Amino acid sequence: MIFDRKKFALKYALLYALLIAMIMLVPLFVYTQLMLGINEAKTQNDLIREARSIILQMESYNPSGGEAFRFPRYSSYQAGLYDDNMRSIFTLLNYTPPSFTPGYHLFEDYRYYVMRLPEGRYFGANYLVVSKEQNSAEIYMIVLVIIVGIVVMLFFLTWTVFRNFARPFEMINQQLDNFIKDSMHEINTPLSIIQLNVDLFARKFGSNKYLPRIKAAAKTLATIYNDMDYLIKKETLSYKKERIDFSKFLHERVDYFKEVASLREIEIETEIEEGIEIDFNPTKLQRIVDNTLSNAIKYSHERGRVRVELKQSDEGVVFSVHDEGVGMKEPDKVFERYYREDSFKGGFGIGLNIVKNIVDQEGITIRVDSEFGKGSTFTYIF
Repeated sequence: MIFDRKKFALKYALLYALLIAMIMLVPLFVYTQLMLGINEAKTQNDLIREARSIILQMESYNPSGGEAFRFPRYSSYQAGLYDDNMRSIFTLLNYTPPSFTPGYHLFEDYRYYVMRLPEGRYFGANYLVVSKEQNSAEIYMIVLVIIVGIVVMLFFLTWTVFRNFARPFEMINQQLDNFIKDSMHEINTPLSIIQLNVDLFARKFGSNKYLPRIKAAAKTLATIYNDMDYLIKKETLSYKKERIDFSKFLHERVDYFKEVASLREIEIETEIEEGIEIDFNPTKLQRIVDNTLSNAIKYSHERGRVRVELKQSDEGVVFSVHDEGVGMKEPDKVFERYYREDSFKGGFGIGLNIVKNIVDQEGITIRVDSEFGKGSTFTYIF
């Protein structure tokens, strides 16, 4: 029932930012490929330029001057001369090129350009190879920084927008919570008076055909009241576990609902193993049992049967409720809040949603078997 504006804003800001990031993947992928292509073209042009520069320096060398030719050295480029058998005449490369086909080549983290030389013109060399080490990590890092920057900016922007957007809903939700709390406070007193005075009237004047109906209606109202009370308090109260005699607890709850069932002449059959104990919170256990039993009675045919079982098995403690009622068209939706299979049956559609929240919190396995027109079985494994 409590609406957390910060959680709402955080959740949807993250979803929105991730969604935008996914949408951006395609254009960023295209951008990355384009940048890599441009970088390769630039590297190729640089290598060709350096190869021509080396050729010009070898052209200008005059061997008659008596000085040895000093092969050009660069911080970013390495070059070498090779003969027709791909043996090095002179090289500064720290690897052997796998191919001497004239043109631009890629080899691991290296890019190299091969130029065919005139036969016997440059120190007996047939090939000039100019190479440069190139790592694309810088481009990928730039793209990553762009993605992270956009996602972070989008997250903070959308977080701010959603937080302010959710403010009116938080106020409405708070007003609704206050209204429900006030309403429950107003309902609790007359409900208690009805239950107490029905018992006193029965003791003083004896039972009649109207009293069971009043008591059954009061118990149905009490179940709804307890559900609403749990919804309001579950976020603020700590429900501690204790050792519970599940068998005794279940007998008491079945007895409680027998009057509700008797109004429609529904028989509750029990097969409860005695002495079964579990560590659980009594309030949470009552919500599971009461909502399952009340739904089984509500959706059973008149003069039908509801079967309640509790047993110890290899799986654990198994609690199940089976009815021979109308069944469900969409069993998968039965735990959704405010969902009601049949709106004419009454209720708010919150009981089984509470049950689902509890079993998820406590790690209880739940199975729902239902066939439309033939009944349903709810099974809980503790």
